[in-house]
Amino acid sequence: MPPRSPLPTRHGLAAAWLRTPDRDPAAAPRWRTFGGWLVERLPAEVDVAAMLAEGRFVHADGSAVLAEEPYRPHTFVWFHRELRAEPEVPGGLTVLHRDDRVVVVDKPPFLSSIPRGRHVTQSVVVRLRDQLGLPELTPAHRLDRITSGLLLLTTARRWRGPYQSLFEQRAVGKVYRALAPLRTDLAEPVLVRSHIRKQRGVLQAEEVPGAAVNAETLVQLDRVHGAHGEYRLEPRTGRTHQLRLHLCSLGIPIVGDPLYPTVRDVEVDDFSDPLQLLAAELSFRDPVDGRPRSFRSERTLPLPAAG
Repeated sequence: MPPRSPLPTRHGLAAAWLRTPDRDPAAAPRWRTFGGWLVERLPAEVDVAAMLAEGRFVHADGSAVLAEEPYRPHTFVWFHRELRAEPEVPGGLTVLHRDDRVVVVDKPPFLSSIPRGRHVTQSVVVRLRDQLGLPELTPAHRLDRITSGLLLLTTARRWRGPYQSLFEQRAVGKVYRALAPLRTDLAEPVLVRSHIRKQRGVLQAEEVPGAAVNAETLVQLDRVHGAHGEYRLEPRTGRTHQLRLHLCSLGIPIVGDPLYPTVRDVEVDDFSDPLQLLAAELSFRDPVDGRPRSFRSERTLPLPAAG
């Protein structure tokens, strides 16, 4: 682990760090300067020369790393990553509950839960760490960027374990709502059971016929919206894309889904067609004080498109 960062957080995020390799007694160093090492170490799209000129790489004492500074082994370097200009995600982020241990928010579609890839400033964590003054704020579970609704976060590092364990142990009651084509011949409630596999680098998950069941979802039609039904979904497991894949397997893919049944080419900042999937309810027994807790989203289906 590196020593304490000499750089303050930015947008609620700690600085990134790199470390030069340990010295190999049998070989001369491959790099003459820190500048040469950074150019080789970082992706080609990073303008290392400009960042060095602006003093944006620093040593442990806060002093700037110089381009022609002689290379040294086992040395830490800190910097803040360059962020793209992200358009603001519409829809509002509502804090439904806050106490000393947890924060519960009602998030809009297209807002990432955590900073990742091209979505950094437009994430729940980055927005709320600064807004609430909680630098250790962290989600206790996963919620896809294009899914709306309830997200539970812990306020400090010491609370992460107890609340994350609730989700890992399936001790949280979850109810989702989805808008999908109305299927009048569906005998419901229906329990969808299958084996779901998601391979790294592949956009879609898949159901594997004949494999041991690892995903279960209870599906029930709750109300009718013209040619569509609003379905109540109770997942008993938490596989990647489980709800989207299970409804698709029933012949009723969720409205606005860019992946199922077929992958659609959608621009990363296109907010015009939200996935009509809402994390509507969370309930659990608090792992710290034993109290029953329940939360309900204020959003309703259909979710509006960006104006």
